[in-house]
Amino acid sequence: MSSDIDIFPLQDWLPTGGKPLVIAGPCSAESEMQLLRTAREIATIPAVKVFRAGIWKPRTRPGEFEGVGEEGLRWLEEVKKQTGLLTAVEVAKPAHVELALKHNVDILWLGARTVVNPFNVQEIADAIKGHDVPVMVKNPLNPDVKLWLGAIERIHAVGIRKIIAIHRGFHYFEKSPFRNAPMWEIPIELKSILLSVPIIIDPSHICGQRDLLQPVAQKALDLEMDGLIIESHFDPGHALTDAAQQITPKELEELLGKLVSRRKSGNIDFQNKLESLRTEIDKLDGELLQILGKRMEIIDEIGLYKKENDITILQMKRWAGIIRDRLSIGTHLGLGEGFLKKLLNVIHKESLQRQTDIFMQADRKKTKV
Repeated sequence: MSSDIDIFPLQDWLPTGGKPLVIAGPCSAESEMQLLRTAREIATIPAVKVFRAGIWKPRTRPGEFEGVGEEGLRWLEEVKKQTGLLTAVEVAKPAHVELALKHNVDILWLGARTVVNPFNVQEIADAIKGHDVPVMVKNPLNPDVKLWLGAIERIHAVGIRKIIAIHRGFHYFEKSPFRNAPMWEIPIELKSILLSVPIIIDPSHICGQRDLLQPVAQKALDLEMDGLIIESHFDPGHALTDAAQQITPKELEELLGKLVSRRKSGNIDFQNKLESLRTEIDKLDGELLQILGKRMEIIDEIGLYKKENDITILQMKRWAGIIRDRLSIGTHLGLGEGFLKKLLNVIHKESLQRQTDIFMQADRKKTKV
C-alpha cells in the first residue's frame, strides 16, 4: 500500500545529467593529507558529485578508532574549497548535526545503527529542524522496512524534503558471501510504499570485500536504483576502518566505466511484446490465486475433520514428505530449491494458522453450549 509523501525529485536539487548519482570517499577521515589526496583523485572522475567521509565512527568495542571528530570537518571544508565536490558525513546525535552544519557540510546521513532506534532518529530530526539540508537515511541493521520508513518519515516531519534512502544490506545469520545480505526485496518494497524516495545503493557495506562490488553495483542499476555510494581511499590497504571493502579512486573510475545503464523502456515493438508477456503473467497469476484459494478450502476441510476426530494440527511426518516431494518436482521444473522452501513454508504457515483458527472457533462454540 502506498503512503507517499512529498520528497523533492533528486534531479531537482542534485542534478546528475540523468545519470545515476555517485557518492564516494573513504570510510573514515584519518588525516588531512589522506582526505585531501583521496578527494583530489576522486574529483577527476566526472560521475562523482559528492565526497563522503566518516568523522564519527560508532565502533562495536571501545578502544577501536572512533573517528577524528570536529577536526575532520575542517578538512572537509578544505576538500570542498579545493575540489568543488559537495560533502557528506554521518551524524549520530544532535551535537554532530550542530557541528556538521557549522562547518558547512552539504549532506547529512543517518547510519544503520542509528536508524534502529526511533528515539535517536527523533533527536537528530529535531536538531535538523529549520535547516534546509539534504538527509540520507540508511536502512536499519535488521530487515524491517517499517523501521526504515519510520526514520524517513521523522526526517520529513521536521520539514526536510531533500531525502535519499541508502540501501546498505542487512545483518544476516546464514552463511553468505556478503558482509550484509542485499535482500533486494526490502528496498523494492520501500520504493513501492514511498514512490517519490530516491534510493541509492551502498555496495561497499553490502559486499564487505572489493571483488564483489562490480556485480552488486550493476544489479543496483538493473533494478532502477538511483545511484551508488562507494568507499574509496587512496591507500585502502592501510585504511584504519573497513580496509577490505575500499578501493582506490583509479579502481573506482574503472568500476564505474564498466557499469551499464540500461533504458527503462524500448521501442514500440519491444513494448508490444513486453505487454503481451505481462498479460500472460497476469493470466497465470490469476490461475495461481484460484489454485491457492481452492487449496485453502481443502485445508479448512482437513482442519474441521481433525477437530472432529481429536487429531493434532501439525503432522510432522506428513510435512517432511511434502517437502521432499515438492522439492523434487519443483527443481525438476527449473525452480530454485531456496525459493521452493520459502514458498512451501509460507503456504504451510498459512495452513497451520487456518486450522488453528478452526480449532479455536470450535472450542468457543463448545464453551458457549
